[in-house]
Amino acid sequence: MEKGTSYSTVFSLVAIFFFALGIQVEARASSLEIDAKLKLLNKPAVKTIKSEDGDIIDCVDIYKQPAFDHPALKNHRIQMRPSFYPASQYSSAKNDESGKSVIFQTWQRSGTCPDGTIPIRRIRKEDLLRADSLDQFGRKPQGQFRNSTNTRNRPKFHFPNLSTTTANEVENSSRSYLMTIGNEFLGAQADINVWNPAVALPDDFTTGQIWVKNGDDQTFESVEAGWIVNPKLYGDAATHFFIYWTADAYGSTGCFDLTCSGFVQTSKDVNIGGIFDHVSSPSGDQVQLTVVLIRDNEGGNWWLKIVPDNVTTIAVGYWPGDLFRYLSECARTAQWGGEVYSLQVRTSPHTATAMGSGSLASNKYGRACYINNVRIMDNSASFKYPDPASVTADEPACYTALNYVERSGAEPIFFFGGPGQDPTYCP
Repeated sequence: MEKGTSYSTVFSLVAIFFFALGIQVEARASSLEIDAKLKLLNKPAVKTIKSEDGDIIDCVDIYKQPAFDHPALKNHRIQMRPSFYPASQYSSAKNDESGKSVIFQTWQRSGTCPDGTIPIRRIRKEDLLRADSLDQFGRKPQGQFRNSTNTRNRPKFHFPNLSTTTANEVENSSRSYLMTIGNEFLGAQADINVWNPAVALPDDFTTGQIWVKNGDDQTFESVEAGWIVNPKLYGDAATHFFIYWTADAYGSTGCFDLTCSGFVQTSKDVNIGGIFDHVSSPSGDQVQLTVVLIRDNEGGNWWLKIVPDNVTTIAVGYWPGDLFRYLSECARTAQWGGEVYSLQVRTSPHTATAMGSGSLASNKYGRACYINNVRIMDNSASFKYPDPASVTADEPACYTALNYVERSGAEPIFFFGGPGQDPTYCP
């Protein structure tokens, strides 16, 4: 009897704990505030698709998408396709040469959105409750920077009077990347190897991506795209296609995907924030996504184009030039690589969240994550390999970077990543 009573008491205490935790989470915002936020984020759907992965995809009228909640875009006229992209080559369809449907996101197996709509992942109450606050939902933690005293891994080139943000370490963020700085960049692109690295802590995330930037250290502007594993944002451990933007160094502007106003989507075939249908495997099939960020002369808009599985170029949409002060003219920094965000980077014990494939860069193709065909566009209006380019690993004992040249005269392939916490090298 005493034993049964003891078990009952323990169960009751555990139940009370989780009930209290639920009350604490709900206390961050009232039900009315949560409902209002959900109504703001989830626009009326013309059609709804239930994906195999559990996501609900709403096909939203292109003119009623979240972008137009931004004050600077109240009278914005949608640019339906890039001005530099001939109509004869433009396609938002996802067909290969045989006419078969090309699936690169899981939701595409369950349906398609009608013309004149865009697919948006529905935000649910539990998504908001995982955020630190309703205002913080969908945003990176505010950028905090410190000048590094360790210059061993810092870029070996310097351009006076240009943005040097990437020469500073970002608190709670560890990056391994290839970087170039120049006077005026109008575009950047690369083939990014897609993996599903492990995320060890609830607030951590890990990416493989491209950044283009302009502005001062503490107020830089950035547009970003690639893949991400972010359980706090998405509620799962899957690999998602993501975008991000900021006009003030991750301060009060910008967000992931379409969780705030700003990015104007034009494609009905790509779910920003959607789960990749397939990813790379060690010594097996290697999946890659070509990501292109390019400035359009029309309005200074930064267009995002992707090429899934080397098949079809899709113009996804753009960040309007009206969002920015500097990027609307050009970028001055471009980066390619990976990022791990965690409260347990640059400290011991270190997070065990992996970067890239979770394998060190030295393991190269088939094991480490790669970025190939790295390109920038300058005023010559043609894409070319960046020169100069510098390799940086913020925490080389935990995550590594290697710009590997297989043979003389060959173009480098950039490898990056690592497992994070390691008892010998990254305790």
